[in-house]
Amino acid sequence: MGKTNLEPARHRIVEPEDHWQPRQVLLFSGHMIDAPGRQPPRFPRDKEAVAAQKIVEVLDQLGVGPDDLALTQGACGGDLLFTEACQQRKVIIQWMQPFHEPEFIQKSVICRGEAWRDRYVAAKAKLRTAIRSAPEHLGSLPEGVDPYERCNLWLLHTALGYGVEKVHFICLWDGGGGDGKGGTAHMYEEVKRRSGSVTWIDTRTL
Repeated sequence: MGKTNLEPARHRIVEPEDHWQPRQVLLFSGHMIDAPGRQPPRFPRDKEAVAAQKIVEVLDQLGVGPDDLALTQGACGGDLLFTEACQQRKVIIQWMQPFHEPEFIQKSVICRGEAWRDRYVAAKAKLRTAIRSAPEHLGSLPEGVDPYERCNLWLLHTALGYGVEKVHFICLWDGGGGDGKGGTAHMYEEVKRRSGSVTWIDTRTL
C-alpha cells in the first residue's frame, strides 16, 4: 500500500484540502430502524443483529481497513451499524448530513429512542473527521430542492470525486420506495446510473 499523509492517521483530522487518496471509497445508504408498529415492516428492530452481521460480511469481503474512506449520514439504523463496523476496522469515516447536526439528530437519530442517541454520540467520539452539514458546505436549500436528495447527491459526488473505480456502494434496503424523497431507493438509482458497483443487503430476506 502506498504511503499517505495520514501518519499516524489516528492523530489527524482528514479535511477536504488534504491530498490523501483512499484505496476504496465505501458509500452507504440504508433504512432507519422501523418505528414501533410500522406497517408494512421495512427494517424491524428484531433484524438489527443480522443486518449488522451482513454489513460486517460485506466489509470483510472487500477487505476494508485504514486505507479506505467511508461516507454516510449517521442516522439510526443502517448508517450507525455501518459506522460501527467501519470503526472496528479503522476505516476513515466521514458523516455528511442534510441538516445542521442538532436538527439531524432530532429527525434521524432520537426519533427511534435514546439508545440510538447514545450510539450516535459514542460513534461521533471516535470520528477522525469533522461532521459536514449540507447547509454549511452547500449553502441554503434552493426552493424546490429536497434536502435528502441533495444530501444523497452530495455524498455520491464526493465519493466519485476520488475516482469512479474506487467507489463501492453498500445499501441496506427493502427494494421499495421511501417514505419520502431522497431515500435509499434514490441513492441506489443514482449510483447505478454513474457507477454500478453495488452490494445490496435486502432487508426482506434477513
